Amino acid sequence: MASSKLLKSAAFFGLGAVASFLPAGITAANAATTKTKPTPKVAKATPKKSGTFLGSAAMTQFGAVQVSVTVSNGKIQRVSVPVYPMGTFRDQQINAQAIPMLEQEVMQAQSSTIYGIGGASYTSQGFYDSLVSALAKAGMK
Repeated sequence: MASSKLLKSAAFFGLGAVASFLPAGITAANAATTKTKPTPKVAKATPKKSGTFLGSAAMTQFGAVQVSVTVSNGKIQRVSVPVYPMGTFRDQQINAQAIPMLEQEVMQAQSSTIYGIGGASYTSQGFYDSLVSALAKAGMK
């Protein structure tokens, strides 16, 4: 029993000692349960890049595809494809239709979230790969 009283009085004096070091307005009773909230980290806004960014040339089964993107204040202003397969008449036919459609999709989406063009799967994949590279250089997705 004596040890029990000793523990109680030590606990009492321990709280008293803690209470004397507490900031004003915090009592010893809630000092053990008061938790400070971490300071929220504020994400810094990355400056939006402007300029023309040339993506890496993406090799397809029929040749390279390379996309150029012009960006102003984080908005895509223009998309062009300076390099694409033109080796055969069929390449020329497919790409004459597919490339303008892919460019239009990028302008509408304002990102690389686009669909491929049926019948132009190789060009679509090469276009997408090069587009992702160009947008990464521009700090976009």
